[in-house]
Amino acid sequence: MDRRRVVGQIRVQEVFLGSGRRSWTILWPEGAVYEEADRFLRRYDGEPGTQRTYAYLLVDHLRWLEREALELEAVRLRDLQRYMGIVGAEVRMPLGEPWRVGKQPYGATTLGTAASVLKAFYLGLPDEHRHVELRRDLDQVRLPSKVDRNRSLLGHVTSTMPANPLAPVKGGRRHPKMLPDEGRGRLLRKATTARDRMIVTWLYDGGFRIGELCGLHLADLHLRENAECAQARSAHVHICHREGNVNKARVKTKHPWQLVNGVVHGGLIRRVSSEMIHTYFAYMTSDYPRSAATGHGMLLVQLAGEDYGQPLSAAGARGMFRRAGLRAGLGRVHPHQARHTFATAVLDASAGNLTIARDAGGWASAATVDQIYGHTDIHNPQFDAALRKVWNQT
Repeated sequence: MDRRRVVGQIRVQEVFLGSGRRSWTILWPEGAVYEEADRFLRRYDGEPGTQRTYAYLLVDHLRWLEREALELEAVRLRDLQRYMGIVGAEVRMPLGEPWRVGKQPYGATTLGTAASVLKAFYLGLPDEHRHVELRRDLDQVRLPSKVDRNRSLLGHVTSTMPANPLAPVKGGRRHPKMLPDEGRGRLLRKATTARDRMIVTWLYDGGFRIGELCGLHLADLHLRENAECAQARSAHVHICHREGNVNKARVKTKHPWQLVNGVVHGGLIRRVSSEMIHTYFAYMTSDYPRSAATGHGMLLVQLAGEDYGQPLSAAGARGMFRRAGLRAGLGRVHPHQARHTFATAVLDASAGNLTIARDAGGWASAATVDQIYGHTDIHNPQFDAALRKVWNQT
C-alpha cells in the first residue's frame, strides 16, 4: 500500500459491535484500515477505555510521521525521542509552529502513557516494518525499584524489569490543582439550575470523577440507611461500569456488579452526605423530567434544546462547570479539581490516613494517594504544630 497520504487526515474510527460494545481502530483518509495500528489496537479488545485512549495517542504519532515524511521502517529511537519532546513541549519548537496546534501539550501522566504505547507499537511491528536497531534500542531493562517490590507483594520479583527509553523522567511528588476555599460557595451561587447545584455538591462531597457522576443510573442510588443491597448501613451509591450508556460515560475502575431482583449489588460503593441527598431531591422534584425515569433511567439529563431529557455527557458537565467557574471569577476550572479538593480535605480530617482517603475517593492504591496528596507539611498535625512554633504562631 502506498503510504504517502494527506498529512493529518489519518483518523480514529469508533466501531459498534452490538450489545452496546464498542471498539476503536485507525483509518487512512480514504477509509482503509491502517493495518499496523489496527493489529496493535486489537490486543486491547474487551478493554474499550484503554483501547480508545491508545488509539488517540497513536493517531497523533502517526499523523506526525506523515508530516515528517517518515516511513515506519525508517523510524529510529532519536525520532521517537524528538516526537516525545514535541508533544510535551509548552513552548514553540524549531518546527516553526507547535505540533498539535490549538491543543494542550501532553502532561506528565499522558507522556508516560504515550511512551508505553509507542514502545509496544514498534516492538509489535513485523520485521519488515521495524528497523533492527530500533528493537535493540527499545528493548531495554533496568533493576527493580522499591515500587516494583511493593507491588509484587509476596510474588516473585525478577532481577531485571523492562525499561522504556521514551518515558519522561519522573520527578518528586505531584501537586494537584485545587479550587480555592470559597470556590464551592461561589460556584453554587452561579449555578443556574438545581441539576447544576447537585453536580457541584456531588463533586465536592463525593469526590466523583466526572465519568462516574455522568454514568450514574437512578437504580445505583441507595440514598437511605439500611438499603436492600445490605452492603452499607448508611446512604450510598454504587458506581458501576456500563459500556452501553447512551451518553458514553464510563467509569475508570471496573468493579464487578449485578442486578438482583431489581437491586444493584457490587460496583464501587461511595458514601453520600446529607447535602448530596438534599440537592438530589431538589433536582428530582424540579428539573428532572418524568420521561427520563421511565426511559433511559440515568441520573443527569440535559435540560434544554432538542435533546431535552437525554443523558448529560461528561463533556456537557465539564462545560457547565467551566462556565460557572468563569461567572464566579474562578477562571477556567475543571471538575477534577473538586476531586483533588475532596481528597485533600479527607486527608486533613484523618491526619493523613492514606487508607481512609483511598477508600473515600475510590482509588485503587494508597500509593497513588500518597504520591499526589500525601504531603506531610499539609496533613501531619505534628509537622504543622512544629512550624507554628517556629513561626511563633502557637
